[in-house]
Amino acid sequence: MRAVPRSVAPLAGAVVLATALTACGDGGSPIRAAEAPAELVLAIGGESDDGYDPTLGWGRYGSPLFQSTLLARDENLDVVPDLATDWSVSENGLVWTVDIRTDARFTDGAPVTADDVAYTFTTASRSGGLTDVTALREAVAVDDDTVELRLERPQSTFVNRLISLGIVPEHAHGPDYARNPVGSGPFELVQWDRGQQLIVERNEDYYGQRPEFERIVFQFTGEDASIAAASAGQVDVAAVPAQLAPTRVPGMRLVEVESVDNRGITFPYVPDTGETTDDGAPIGNDVTSDLAVRQAINLAVDRQALVDGVLEGYGSPATGPVDGLPWYEPGSAIEDADLDGAEELLEEAGWTDSDGDGVREKDGVRAAFSLLYPAADSLRQGLALSVADMVAPLGIEIQAKGESWDVIDQRLHADAVLFGWGSLDPTEMYNLYSSTQAGVEYWNPGFYGNPEVDAHLEAAMTATEPAVAEEEWRAAQYDGKGTGFGPSGDAAWAWLVNLDHTYVVDECLDLGAPRIEPHGHGWPVTAGITGWRWTC
Repeated sequence: MRAVPRSVAPLAGAVVLATALTACGDGGSPIRAAEAPAELVLAIGGESDDGYDPTLGWGRYGSPLFQSTLLARDENLDVVPDLATDWSVSENGLVWTVDIRTDARFTDGAPVTADDVAYTFTTASRSGGLTDVTALREAVAVDDDTVELRLERPQSTFVNRLISLGIVPEHAHGPDYARNPVGSGPFELVQWDRGQQLIVERNEDYYGQRPEFERIVFQFTGEDASIAAASAGQVDVAAVPAQLAPTRVPGMRLVEVESVDNRGITFPYVPDTGETTDDGAPIGNDVTSDLAVRQAINLAVDRQALVDGVLEGYGSPATGPVDGLPWYEPGSAIEDADLDGAEELLEEAGWTDSDGDGVREKDGVRAAFSLLYPAADSLRQGLALSVADMVAPLGIEIQAKGESWDVIDQRLHADAVLFGWGSLDPTEMYNLYSSTQAGVEYWNPGFYGNPEVDAHLEAAMTATEPAVAEEEWRAAQYDGKGTGFGPSGDAAWAWLVNLDHTYVVDECLDLGAPRIEPHGHGWPVTAGITGWRWTC
């Protein structure tokens, strides 16, 4: 067995170095102490550049760790109470009433009240942070343990704000809060060395399931350094990319977690008419604006080959942005690659190789365009190059180009881009495909728009019954009649793969029941951290 790492450096040190208890058996191999350690060391990334303030967006992926949320999702994605004891929604969908428990206290000893909940939601709605609370009109504490969240308009996905927004104390939420958060979650931040480590300790007054480990050290290291630290017995959990997942680490096992962390290609949906954004960024592309081109690419891509070749088998073919979630429409998918069908589509649409150079043309336009990806992302590079190779036999020329985000920001409405998304909140699907979000930050970069799809998306967002919302989300992907944003309809994107999030984990550490993870390999695994147990 691998030696157990335990930190012995004082908290004031810049970096906590894990040491090993290396008692050896007869064969000279390290053996482990029998009792559970007080501390775990994790190398899973997750450092927040903006600090740990939920009103600015902290905790929207994975667990806010230091703060409680009103609700949570369990391993089956069912909504369950956390700080809340009960909740209800008015018939018109405009008022969410939440009762909160009376035994929760912040780590400074103050009780958590409805005033703190109302303050948190009000502040988040005004902060312009990454947690979208724009639907909120006002939050009102009705009494000490009841709050009403009153909306400007019905929003079926508002439940996800109750799941992701950590509650902060009104009395202690000041300018320095992001660096020194006070909360009522399972852990308390005790030290943050930017770029190096985060040290947290168990909140002994936490009302929920008591974490087994007294202290967690998060080391912020790169992928290669994380593997090296794991191999040296210095960490208990390390997030590893798919390319490194086959690496055998003594004393550790590989844990694969299903995710909706996807990679896909967004296509400029409108032709190039010379139009630009207010910032001067060009809009439109005469090749990708053709439905036959988009559908042909979706047909030609062998997604299983991408999983096997680029992801080393650690993933699954992506057929849309919400594969496997309750609001996914399987009928929207293109399951298998079909080059013959793709060629037939192009021929029927008038794309032909009249000059014999291997690239089709139509009305003087060559079937050639750029596919941009972040230059530092080797996984996206591999996907982009593979897709270019797969569609080349069709007579479509894709020039895969690694660029900085500054360049991508200027070209994302005119060139195809390989993006990564993935959320347990269908609001993201709305943002990616609603015409109201066209060109807004990274939402709907291709300026996609279809009135019928818009109608389904709006109906899903404003539905007051979850079953109705799910039906409308599915119809937006494909309505069974040829309309939808998915590959069987408008094919506004070519979704490629869903990543499995892979971790090497100490063989004595049980992470509990796996739960599907959103975009962001690493920190989301902490969603179940209070249930982690030592088994040796």
